[in-house]
Amino acid sequence: MGYPRVEVDLNKLEHNVKYIVNKCNSKGIKVAGVTKVFCGDPKIAKAYVDGGVSFLADSRIENLKKLKDFDIPKILLRLPMQSEAEDIVEYADVSLNSEMDTIKILSKKAVDAGKVHKIILMIDLGDLREGYFKEEEIYEAVEEILKLKGIKLEGIGTNLTCYGGIIPREDNVGKLIKVAEKIKNNYNIDLEIISGGNSSSLHLIFNDNMPEGINQLRLGESLVLGRETAFGDRIEDTFDDAFTIVVEAIELKEKPSIPIGEIGMDAFGNKPTFTDRGIRKRMICAIGKQDIDLENIVPIDDDLIILGGSSDHLILDVTNSKIDYSVGDKIRFKLDYGGILSSTTSEYVKRVYI
Repeated sequence: MGYPRVEVDLNKLEHNVKYIVNKCNSKGIKVAGVTKVFCGDPKIAKAYVDGGVSFLADSRIENLKKLKDFDIPKILLRLPMQSEAEDIVEYADVSLNSEMDTIKILSKKAVDAGKVHKIILMIDLGDLREGYFKEEEIYEAVEEILKLKGIKLEGIGTNLTCYGGIIPREDNVGKLIKVAEKIKNNYNIDLEIISGGNSSSLHLIFNDNMPEGINQLRLGESLVLGRETAFGDRIEDTFDDAFTIVVEAIELKEKPSIPIGEIGMDAFGNKPTFTDRGIRKRMICAIGKQDIDLENIVPIDDDLIILGGSSDHLILDVTNSKIDYSVGDKIRFKLDYGGILSSTTSEYVKRVYI
C-alpha cells in the first residue's frame, strides 16, 4: 500500500463507539452513527454497528448506497434534494425535512415504490441552519404531512452548533419536548424520535442536564475523535488517534527560512508572510492542499513545525527534531474532523485498516 495514506484503527474506533453509546443508552438515548466523515466506508461503518449504534446516518445518498447491506435503519441527514427523491426512498429509511414541497415528492415516490418513508421534521432553535423557525409553521406542516400517503412522521429534531455556533442547553433543546407534547395533544401522535442534535449535545448527557424526552443524538466527531463539540472537551476513556495520516518525505535540505526576492501571491492567491529563523532543515512531504487542509493535521513528532504547503507539497521544519530523518521516511500526523473528512474524500490518499 502506497502513500499518503490514512490508517484507521478499527479497534480504537469501536471502543469509542461502545463507550459513548453506552453513556447515551443509559440515559434512554439511541445513537445515530454519522458516517459522512469517512464517506460511508462500509469497513469503518461496521465498527459503528459492532459498537452498538441504532442507526447509520449520512448527508449523501451516495454514501447510504454503500451501506445498503447493513441491517440497520439509515438516516439521510442533509435536507433532501427533490431530484434525488427516488433514491432517498430506496436507500434511506428516514430523512430530515423542512420543506413541504419536498415531502410531497417523497410521498409520491414512496407510494410508487410501495414503501412508507419516515421523516424527522427539523426545527430551528436559533442556530439558523435548517428547520422551521416559526412554531405555528411546525403544526401547519404536521397537518399536511398527516394527509400524505407513503409518509410517516417519525419524529422531530434540531441541529445546533454547526452554523451559528449556538450551544445546546436545557432551555433551547427542551423546546423540542414542548413541541412534541403539543403534537401529541393536538394530533394524538406519539413521536418515535426526538432528535436532540449532534456531538455538541453530549455535554448535556455527561453533566446530567439532557431534558427528559430527548431519545436520539446524531454523532460523528465524538465517535471518531473522542471529543464533544460544544466546547471541544476530550471524552474520558476514548481515543483521539483512531485515524492517522502517514506521508512520505521526498526532499530534505537546509535552506533559508525567508524566500529570496520580491514576494507576490502564492498558488492560492494569498500573499504569504515569513519569520526569519535563519538556516533551517526543511522537509518536503508528498501531500498537499488538494488532499487536506494543512491546519487539520498535527505531527505526532512534537518537534516538527508545519511551515505550509502547495497543492501537492507539505513543507516541514525538522531542525529541532530528535529524529534524524531521511528522504523516504514516513511521517505520521493526527487528524482533526476536517482532516479526516478531506483525506478520506481525496482519491489520492490511500486507506488502510488496522
